[in-house]
Amino acid sequence: MKKLNFVKMHGLGNDFILIDCLNQELQNPEQFAIKYCNRRVGIGADQLLLIYPSKIADFKMRIFNADGSEVEMCGNGIRCFAKYIWDRGLSNKETLEVETLAGIIKPKKVDKLVRVDMGKPEFHPSKIPIDSDGEMAFNINLEVSGWLARLNCVSMGNPHAVIFLNEDPKNFAVEKYGSLIENHPIFPKRTNVEFAFVKNPNEIIMRVWERGAGETLACGTGACATAVAAIYKKLTENNVTVHLLGGDLFIEWADDGHVYMTGPAEEVFEGTVKLSF
Repeated sequence: MKKLNFVKMHGLGNDFILIDCLNQELQNPEQFAIKYCNRRVGIGADQLLLIYPSKIADFKMRIFNADGSEVEMCGNGIRCFAKYIWDRGLSNKETLEVETLAGIIKPKKVDKLVRVDMGKPEFHPSKIPIDSDGEMAFNINLEVSGWLARLNCVSMGNPHAVIFLNEDPKNFAVEKYGSLIENHPIFPKRTNVEFAFVKNPNEIIMRVWERGAGETLACGTGACATAVAAIYKKLTENNVTVHLLGGDLFIEWADDGHVYMTGPAEEVFEGTVKLSF
Protein backbone atom coordinates (compact mmCIF):
# COMPACT_ATOMS: atom_id res chain seq x y z
CA MET A 1 0.00 0.00 0.00
CA LYS A 2 1.51 3.32 -1.12
CA LYS A 3 2.21 6.00 1.49
CA LEU A 4 1.95 9.71 0.76
CA ASN A 5 3.26 12.59 2.88
CA PHE A 6 1.14 15.72 3.27
CA VAL A 7 0.98 18.99 5.22
CA LYS A 8 -2.22 20.55 6.56
CA MET A 9 -2.23 24.35 6.22
CA HIS A 10 -4.68 27.22 6.35
CA GLY A 11 -5.04 30.88 5.45
CA LEU A 12 -7.58 32.56 7.77
CA GLY A 13 -9.31 29.21 8.29
CA ASN A 14 -9.55 28.44 4.56
CA ASP A 15 -7.79 25.10 4.87
CA PHE A 16 -5.75 22.90 2.57
CA ILE A 17 -4.08 19.55 2.21
CA LEU A 18 -0.74 20.35 0.58
CA ILE A 19 1.20 17.59 -1.16
CA ASP A 20 4.74 18.07 -2.42
CA CYS A 21 4.85 16.28 -5.78
CA LEU A 22 8.46 17.23 -6.46
CA ASN A 23 9.64 13.92 -4.98
CA GLN A 24 6.48 11.83 -4.76
CA GLU A 25 3.65 11.05 -7.16
CA LEU A 26 -0.10 11.40 -6.78
CA GLN A 27 -1.84 9.71 -9.70
CA ASN A 28 -5.49 10.45 -8.95
CA PRO A 29 -5.73 13.96 -7.44
CA GLU A 30 -9.48 14.25 -8.15
CA GLN A 31 -10.21 11.04 -6.27
CA PHE A 32 -7.78 11.96 -3.48
CA ALA A 33 -9.46 15.36 -3.01
CA ILE A 34 -12.94 13.85 -2.76
CA LYS A 35 -11.85 11.25 -0.22
CA TYR A 36 -9.39 13.11 1.98
CA CYS A 37 -10.92 16.61 2.00
CA ASN A 38 -13.93 15.00 3.67
CA ARG A 39 -14.08 16.29 7.25
CA ARG A 40 -15.57 13.13 8.78
CA VAL A 41 -13.72 10.28 7.11
CA GLY A 42 -10.68 12.08 5.70
CA ILE A 43 -8.13 14.70 6.72
CA GLY A 44 -10.55 17.55 6.18
CA ALA A 45 -9.96 20.56 3.93
CA ASP A 46 -11.58 23.00 1.54
CA GLN A 47 -9.04 22.24 -1.18
CA LEU A 48 -6.06 20.12 -2.19
CA LEU A 49 -2.86 21.93 -3.25
CA LEU A 50 -0.14 20.18 -5.26
CA ILE A 51 3.44 21.38 -5.84
CA TYR A 52 5.13 20.46 -9.12
CA PRO A 53 8.23 21.61 -10.99
CA SER A 54 7.62 24.19 -13.72
CA LYS A 55 9.30 24.92 -17.03
CA ILE A 56 8.12 28.54 -17.07
CA ALA A 57 8.23 29.55 -13.37
CA ASP A 58 9.85 28.56 -10.08
CA PHE A 59 7.09 26.07 -9.24
CA LYS A 60 3.70 24.94 -10.50
CA MET A 61 0.56 24.80 -8.34
CA ARG A 62 -2.51 22.67 -9.08
CA ILE A 63 -5.68 23.15 -7.04
CA PHE A 64 -8.56 20.72 -6.53
CA ASN A 65 -11.78 21.51 -4.68
CA ALA A 66 -13.28 19.18 -2.10
CA ASP A 67 -15.65 17.90 -4.81
CA GLY A 68 -12.71 16.87 -7.02
CA SER A 69 -13.00 19.71 -9.56
CA GLU A 70 -9.79 21.44 -10.60
CA VAL A 71 -9.78 25.26 -10.38
CA GLU A 72 -7.61 28.03 -11.75
CA MET A 73 -6.48 29.94 -8.68
CA CYS A 74 -6.77 30.26 -4.90
CA GLY A 75 -5.52 33.35 -3.06
CA ASN A 76 -5.28 31.83 0.42
CA GLY A 77 -3.85 28.67 -1.10
CA ILE A 78 -0.98 30.38 -2.87
CA ARG A 79 0.09 32.07 0.37
CA CYS A 80 0.23 28.65 2.05
CA PHE A 81 2.02 27.26 -1.01
CA ALA A 82 4.68 29.98 -0.75
CA LYS A 83 5.11 29.54 3.02
CA TYR A 84 5.71 25.82 2.56
CA ILE A 85 8.40 26.52 -0.04
CA TRP A 86 10.17 29.13 2.12
CA ASP A 87 9.90 27.16 5.38
CA ARG A 88 11.49 24.09 3.78
CA GLY A 89 14.23 25.99 1.98
CA LEU A 90 13.05 24.99 -1.49
CA SER A 91 13.78 28.54 -2.65
CA ASN A 92 15.54 31.53 -1.09
CA LYS A 93 13.85 34.03 -3.42
CA GLU A 94 11.88 36.77 -1.63
CA THR A 95 9.40 36.81 -4.51
CA LEU A 96 8.37 33.55 -6.13
CA GLU A 97 6.92 32.95 -9.57
CA VAL A 98 4.23 30.28 -9.45
CA GLU A 99 2.62 28.76 -12.52
CA THR A 100 -1.16 28.34 -12.19
CA LEU A 101 -4.06 27.87 -14.58
CA ALA A 102 -4.67 31.60 -14.06
CA GLY A 103 -1.14 32.49 -15.21
CA ILE A 104 2.07 33.32 -13.31
CA ILE A 105 1.26 34.52 -9.78
CA LYS A 106 3.92 36.19 -7.62
CA PRO A 107 3.83 35.81 -3.82
CA LYS A 108 6.29 37.94 -1.84
CA LYS A 109 7.49 37.56 1.75
CA VAL A 110 6.55 40.62 3.86
CA ASP A 111 7.61 40.07 7.48
CA LYS A 112 5.35 37.26 8.74
CA LEU A 113 2.74 37.83 6.05
CA VAL A 114 2.62 37.04 2.34
CA ARG A 115 1.84 39.70 -0.26
CA VAL A 116 0.64 38.36 -3.59
CA ASP A 117 0.50 40.12 -6.94
CA MET A 118 -2.82 38.71 -8.13
CA GLY A 119 -2.59 40.33 -11.57
CA LYS A 120 -5.21 42.44 -13.28
CA PRO A 121 -8.94 41.78 -12.86
CA GLU A 122 -10.99 40.84 -15.91
CA PHE A 123 -14.42 42.37 -16.47
CA HIS A 124 -15.52 41.16 -19.90
CA PRO A 125 -18.27 38.54 -19.62
CA SER A 126 -16.41 36.08 -21.86
CA LYS A 127 -13.36 36.24 -19.58
CA ILE A 128 -15.28 35.47 -16.37
CA PRO A 129 -17.24 33.61 -17.91
CA ILE A 130 -20.89 34.62 -17.63
CA ASP A 131 -23.62 34.49 -20.25
CA SER A 132 -24.20 38.24 -20.47
CA ASP A 133 -24.11 40.97 -23.10
CA GLY A 134 -22.00 44.12 -22.98
CA GLU A 135 -18.43 44.89 -21.96
CA MET A 136 -19.01 44.29 -18.23
CA ALA A 137 -21.29 42.14 -16.11
CA PHE A 138 -22.07 44.63 -13.32
CA ASN A 139 -25.54 45.25 -11.89
CA ILE A 140 -26.88 42.01 -13.35
CA ASN A 141 -30.30 41.20 -11.88
CA LEU A 142 -30.77 37.50 -11.17
CA GLU A 143 -33.82 36.06 -9.43
CA VAL A 144 -33.09 33.00 -7.28
CA SER A 145 -35.77 31.35 -5.17
CA GLY A 146 -37.83 34.56 -5.08
CA TRP A 147 -34.88 36.80 -4.13
CA LEU A 148 -33.54 39.37 -6.57
CA ALA A 149 -29.75 39.36 -6.47
CA ARG A 150 -27.74 42.10 -8.14
CA LEU A 151 -24.47 40.62 -9.35
CA ASN A 152 -21.17 42.36 -10.05
CA CYS A 153 -19.01 39.79 -11.83
CA VAL A 154 -15.21 39.83 -11.92
CA SER A 155 -12.54 37.30 -12.78
CA MET A 156 -9.39 37.09 -10.66
CA GLY A 157 -8.25 34.15 -12.77
CA ASN A 158 -11.43 32.43 -11.59
CA PRO A 159 -15.09 33.55 -11.67
CA HIS A 160 -16.72 35.66 -8.96
CA ALA A 161 -20.20 37.09 -8.49
CA VAL A 162 -20.12 39.88 -5.88
CA ILE A 163 -23.37 40.96 -4.23
CA PHE A 164 -23.45 44.09 -2.07
CA LEU A 165 -25.95 43.89 0.79
CA ASN A 166 -27.45 46.71 2.85
CA GLU A 167 -26.36 45.14 6.14
CA ASP A 168 -23.76 42.88 7.69
CA PRO A 169 -24.10 39.41 6.09
CA LYS A 170 -23.72 37.58 9.46
CA ASN A 171 -27.36 36.42 9.37
CA PHE A 172 -27.68 36.10 5.61
CA ALA A 173 -28.72 32.75 4.05
CA VAL A 174 -25.37 32.20 2.34
CA GLU A 175 -25.78 28.44 1.94
CA LYS A 176 -29.19 28.73 0.29
CA TYR A 177 -28.44 31.50 -2.18
CA GLY A 178 -24.74 30.72 -2.65
CA SER A 179 -25.48 27.26 -3.98
CA LEU A 180 -28.25 28.48 -6.28
CA ILE A 181 -26.09 31.22 -7.80
CA GLU A 182 -22.97 29.02 -8.06
CA ASN A 183 -24.85 26.51 -10.18
CA HIS A 184 -27.05 28.91 -12.16
CA PRO A 185 -26.99 28.28 -15.95
CA ILE A 186 -25.79 31.86 -16.54
CA PHE A 187 -22.34 30.66 -15.34
CA PRO A 188 -21.00 27.99 -17.73
CA LYS A 189 -18.14 27.09 -15.36
CA ARG A 190 -20.11 27.80 -12.16
CA THR A 191 -18.97 30.69 -9.94
CA ASN A 192 -17.79 31.75 -6.52
CA VAL A 193 -20.29 34.03 -4.76
CA GLU A 194 -19.46 36.87 -2.36
CA PHE A 195 -22.01 38.49 -0.03
CA ALA A 196 -20.52 41.81 1.06
CA PHE A 197 -21.35 44.87 3.13
CA VAL A 198 -19.36 48.09 2.77
CA LYS A 199 -18.83 49.23 6.35
CA ASN A 200 -16.95 52.39 5.39
CA PRO A 201 -14.59 53.55 2.59
CA ASN A 202 -11.77 51.39 3.98
CA GLU A 203 -13.57 48.28 5.29
CA ILE A 204 -15.72 45.53 3.79
CA ILE A 205 -17.41 42.69 5.67
CA MET A 206 -17.77 39.57 3.55
CA ARG A 207 -18.96 35.98 3.56
CA VAL A 208 -18.15 33.69 0.67
CA TRP A 209 -19.61 30.64 -1.02
CA GLU A 210 -16.81 28.91 -2.91
CA ARG A 211 -17.40 26.97 -6.08
CA GLY A 212 -17.01 23.28 -5.35
CA ALA A 213 -16.38 23.76 -1.62
CA GLY A 214 -19.39 25.56 -0.11
CA GLU A 215 -19.07 28.33 2.46
CA THR A 216 -15.50 28.79 3.65
CA LEU A 217 -13.97 30.98 6.35
CA ALA A 218 -12.03 33.01 3.79
CA CYS A 219 -11.36 33.34 0.07
CA GLY A 220 -8.41 35.35 -1.21
CA THR A 221 -9.53 35.73 -4.82
CA GLY A 222 -13.04 36.47 -3.51
CA ALA A 223 -11.74 39.26 -1.28
CA CYS A 224 -9.85 40.69 -4.27
CA ALA A 225 -12.90 40.50 -6.55
CA THR A 226 -15.09 42.14 -3.90
CA ALA A 227 -12.59 44.93 -3.31
CA VAL A 228 -12.25 45.53 -7.05
CA ALA A 229 -16.03 45.72 -7.48
CA ALA A 230 -16.35 48.11 -4.53
CA ILE A 231 -13.51 50.33 -5.76
CA TYR A 232 -14.83 50.38 -9.33
CA LYS A 233 -18.28 51.40 -8.06
CA LYS A 234 -16.60 54.11 -5.90
CA LEU A 235 -17.89 52.55 -2.70
CA THR A 236 -14.40 52.39 -1.14
CA GLU A 237 -10.86 53.71 -1.44
CA ASN A 238 -8.17 51.80 -3.37
CA ASN A 239 -6.84 50.19 -0.17
CA VAL A 240 -9.39 48.17 1.80
CA THR A 241 -9.46 45.71 4.67
CA VAL A 242 -11.78 42.81 3.96
CA HIS A 243 -13.17 41.21 7.13
CA LEU A 244 -13.92 37.52 6.60
CA LEU A 245 -15.16 34.89 9.05
CA GLY A 246 -11.58 33.66 9.50
CA GLY A 247 -9.87 37.05 9.79
CA ASP A 248 -8.70 39.98 7.69
CA LEU A 249 -7.12 40.37 4.26
CA PHE A 250 -5.60 43.62 3.01
CA ILE A 251 -6.35 44.40 -0.62
CA GLU A 252 -4.89 47.14 -2.81
CA TRP A 253 -5.89 47.87 -6.40
CA ALA A 254 -2.76 49.74 -7.41
CA ASP A 255 -2.06 52.34 -10.10
CA ASP A 256 -0.42 49.66 -12.29
CA GLY A 257 -3.81 47.93 -12.56
CA HIS A 258 -2.69 44.94 -10.50
CA VAL A 259 -4.44 43.75 -7.36
CA TYR A 260 -2.24 43.03 -4.34
CA MET A 261 -3.44 40.80 -1.50
CA THR A 262 -1.64 40.57 1.86
CA GLY A 263 -2.46 38.05 4.57
CA PRO A 264 -1.20 35.22 6.77
CA ALA A 265 -0.49 31.55 6.11
CA GLU A 266 -0.18 28.88 8.82
CA GLU A 267 1.01 25.28 8.98
CA VAL A 268 -1.13 23.05 11.19
CA PHE A 269 0.49 19.59 11.09
CA GLU A 270 2.31 17.04 8.93
CA GLY A 271 1.10 13.52 8.26
CA THR A 272 1.20 10.40 6.11
CA VAL A 273 -1.71 8.62 4.47
CA LYS A 274 -1.86 5.06 3.19
CA LEU A 275 -3.60 5.24 -0.14
CA SER A 276 -6.45 2.75 -0.50
CA PHE A 277 -7.20 3.34 -4.19
